[in-house]
Amino acid sequence: MIITTTDHIAGKRVVRTLGMARGNTIRARNIGKDIMAIFRNVVGGEVSEYTKMMAETREQALDRMIEEAKELGANAVVCVRFMTTEVMKGAAELLAYGTAVIVEDDK
Repeated sequence: MIITTTDHIAGKRVVRTLGMARGNTIRARNIGKDIMAIFRNVVGGEVSEYTKMMAETREQALDRMIEEAKELGANAVVCVRFMTTEVMKGAAELLAYGTAVIVEDDK
């Protein structure tokens, strides 16, 4: 499965557009990570606990988007974007979305 943020793929041509593919997840902060974040806020530095959580969140949303694209019969997703929305205090949704397509090699 080819995933790209552009609307074209070098050496390929879109032969069929299947529609939007999306995947999302909602994550909430937890008290252990919040305590470490407060400490890091005082002394400075990266809040690695949140960095790791957000990386895992992005991967899960992408995996779900790819799964939906496969169900549509796609072999690529173009114009991929991410969006976040606060659902409630301390919880946010991360959405990955793009256009599911079938691509073939350029002739």
